Amino acid sequence: MERLRFRTLTIFVAFLFTFFLFMAIATLFFVPRPHEILEALKSEEMVYSLKLSLITASISTLLVILIGIPIGYALSRFDFRGKSAVKSILDLPMAFPELVLGLALLLLFGRTAFGDALSALGINVVFTKLGIVVAQFFTALPYAVRVIYTTFEGISPRYELVARSLGYSEFETFRKVTLPMAKDGLFASTIISFARSMGAFGAVLILAGGSYMNTEILPVTLYLNISYGNIGMAITSGIVLVVVSFLAILIFERLEGGEHGPVRG
Repeated sequence: MERLRFRTLTIFVAFLFTFFLFMAIATLFFVPRPHEILEALKSEEMVYSLKLSLITASISTLLVILIGIPIGYALSRFDFRGKSAVKSILDLPMAFPELVLGLALLLLFGRTAFGDALSALGINVVFTKLGIVVAQFFTALPYAVRVIYTTFEGISPRYELVARSLGYSEFETFRKVTLPMAKDGLFASTIISFARSMGAFGAVLILAGGSYMNTEILPVTLYLNISYGNIGMAITSGIVLVVVSFLAILIFERLEGGEHGPVRG
């Protein structure tokens, strides 16, 4: 009986706060009129913003996965000096505001010898579209590494030992055995990285600037139009971001459910 009450209480709390969150998100869809959303979606600014968001988020996601795989594998399989420090520093951007990350990147690429060296090579990061990609990359990387690390941790090293005993080199074992077994986790980290890149705002605003029809991605469009008092455009930007995030979470949940299966009490 006590277990039943506890079960009922936890389910009630879950439904209650899910309902409040759903109502808050649904308000985005019900407040504006449909023709206002359609007009905003067809506007030159929204089309530009959506295209730039999709392009930069796709590039950032590709880079995040390419860099995140070796980082996650190294943290999962090898013991080395400074490992705890590496893990802590990689997790830091998840703990502090994006604005702080953007400020740190702005100082790194704008006021240090490293930034000056890149500028001398013709690589300008600050207040450019490249800055959007850099900001999105550092925003999404910690989340991707966390998922990839957990995925590799869930794969038994015995499979790799068997492959090595059959004559595979360390890299062949990684490429032909470990990577295929980690495909679901890698796909999930790709989805999360894309969603985080699409929604990155503070770091992008500080590093790339929020200039109209230049470095304007969807979160910046939302911010600019709220500042101008153009609520229709701002709400439409929010709706597009919600739809992208919902699809990402839906795919992620499907993968999680398929991999581990439900646990019932």
